[in-house]
Amino acid sequence: MKYIILLGDGMADYPIDDLQGKTPLEYARTPHMDWIAANGTVGLIDTIPEGLTPGSDVANLSVLGYDPAKYHTGRGPFEAASMGVVLESSDVAFRCNLVTLSSDQPTIMNDFTSGHITSQESRSIIKDINRKLGSSHVRFYPGVGYRHLMVVRGGSAVLSTTPPHDIIGERIEQYLPQGEGSDTIIEIMNQSREILKDHPVNQKRISDGKNPANSLWLWGQGRAPEMNTLRDRFGLKGGVISAVDLLKGIGYYAGLEALSVEGATGYTDTNYSGKAERAIDYLENNDFIFLHVEAPDEMGHEGDTKGKITAIENFDEKVVGRVLEVMKKAGDFRIAVLSDHPTPVHVRTHVSDPSPFAVYSSVAGENLMNCGLFGEKSAKEGHVMITPGHLFMEHFVHDWRGFIERKAN
Repeated sequence: MKYIILLGDGMADYPIDDLQGKTPLEYARTPHMDWIAANGTVGLIDTIPEGLTPGSDVANLSVLGYDPAKYHTGRGPFEAASMGVVLESSDVAFRCNLVTLSSDQPTIMNDFTSGHITSQESRSIIKDINRKLGSSHVRFYPGVGYRHLMVVRGGSAVLSTTPPHDIIGERIEQYLPQGEGSDTIIEIMNQSREILKDHPVNQKRISDGKNPANSLWLWGQGRAPEMNTLRDRFGLKGGVISAVDLLKGIGYYAGLEALSVEGATGYTDTNYSGKAERAIDYLENNDFIFLHVEAPDEMGHEGDTKGKITAIENFDEKVVGRVLEVMKKAGDFRIAVLSDHPTPVHVRTHVSDPSPFAVYSSVAGENLMNCGLFGEKSAKEGHVMITPGHLFMEHFVHDWRGFIERKAN
């Protein structure tokens, strides 16, 4: 039995008047996800436990069977693991965005991606930031695009910080870090603005009509978590395919092998087909693959309805369709398609609502066949709900037939 999870980050959404009252997922042409829904089992998955902030860190822990209320310490430690940065017990890792702030007063969060700055450009910036602001206690590490890392030796994790994608177009003052050690973190952010205002990379970006990376934004802090691997829990030998360090870092703690794909960017220009082929090759000799595509989430944050529909259609055609085509000829398998959380284009950030999922099993009797399409409305009508924490993976791996039999009754 092969186990496959294909996840379109932030695919779920709210109905939009301009789409005849449909969501982008319902409006998009998705014949392969529709096939899984029609021939398998469709329902809703709630990935955000009560009291936790909706985000890809919390949601994907849930999807992989780790109760976020127990295992989530912050986003930073997962990104550190993906980068090969070993955290000591007293270290605190922060997610470090390169952002575009307004140059006038009051200061506004104009762009949490700095115009989707390239990894090559941002590497030069983070290198200079580390040279000028780094010390024996503070170090900066370059990541992918606008996503980077700061580690504080002996730092405080008792802080309140805000994801920059939650405050697009808003004044930043009320969202600056608060709590123990916040003065130090705010000072680093302020110093970065002085360093970056005349940085050569930004001068070139401005001359090209692009948003400059004129500040650091620090958030998502935490210490290294302790987690048992999926192999220990379920006997699975598996891998993770994602362009973003967060997902690869969660995979690291889950004992999954991080699989590289050339051209995987974490944006709409990502190598969809390359991800699918890498997954197919890996499954020849392994039990489980978790394939993550970031593009729908990015379009949700940008408020780009058309872009989100295109990202969903590319995910369906180039990832879901290709993997499904091969697996139908390869023996017994279970395949799940889902969104980790909604990122509605009119809200432009994550929300806690349950998201649609569909699971197809090649084994007779393991499908409810309770729906003809894949989307938010049909998932709700499927009357199947999976709650936060460990239950999805336990059902998916150990008890899918028993689970659907209970739901059918």
